[in-house]
Amino acid sequence: MKHKRSIINKKEKKVYTYFLVVVAVLFIGSTIFSKYNPFEILLEQGEFWRFLTVDFFPPTLQNSLNIFESILITIEMAIGATFISGILALFFAMFGSEYISPVPKLSKVIRAIATFLRNIPALVWAFILFSALGIGTGVGFVALVISTFAFMTRAFIEVIDDISHDAIEGLSVVGSTFWQRVFQGVIPSCMQDFLAWFLYCIEVNIRASTIVGMVGGGGVGLVLFSYLKSFKYQTAAGIILIIAATIILVDLLTGYLRKKVLL
Repeated sequence: MKHKRSIINKKEKKVYTYFLVVVAVLFIGSTIFSKYNPFEILLEQGEFWRFLTVDFFPPTLQNSLNIFESILITIEMAIGATFISGILALFFAMFGSEYISPVPKLSKVIRAIATFLRNIPALVWAFILFSALGIGTGVGFVALVISTFAFMTRAFIEVIDDISHDAIEGLSVVGSTFWQRVFQGVIPSCMQDFLAWFLYCIEVNIRASTIVGMVGGGGVGLVLFSYLKSFKYQTAAGIILIIAATIILVDLLTGYLRKKVLL
């Protein structure tokens, strides 16, 4: 046994060694190819910290009422986009799961569309929609809905595919319809996981709505970008701290709710 363990450990060490060598080679190759020395960041730390301490601190708030209203808009965008995306994703996931879909060929199409939409970030959708429709909170909201819908659709499909087949097969045997299998078999079995993914997407969308807002999607991101453009860095620092505090509070709240849901 000890001999076998020593052989396994030697093999593992070789694998780790090869992995580290490959990573090192890729790091050196990418540095040479990009003609950028990552160690320059360390050499320029003094200028970075001077910029933070002189230009960004102390954080201040100007027109705080407008800032807090924009944060509320950002939260509303995140929750609203997640809610609408969740409803749409739940509907399409029922037809996207090969396990319960009444049209098996349709499930492959839905999976392909959801995969394609999911691989395009919300920021890219925002740029595409802004170019076509102009800037505004509504357009930023639609960008969040598209990316969140794609992500939740794939997540919901995976949840449905992982449930026990016995209950669904039992309902099929007694002659239940597709919607009866959905409401009496699928949803009761998957509701906890659906809610957990819903809460997770709210967390993600709070951050995403801020980024989308900076390119014209409204909310606190747009307010932050306006202060950065006008070189009012101290007010921008205050807004960044408020955004960070908001995200932390939302993460704690959704994490607590997920624990309650999964119990």
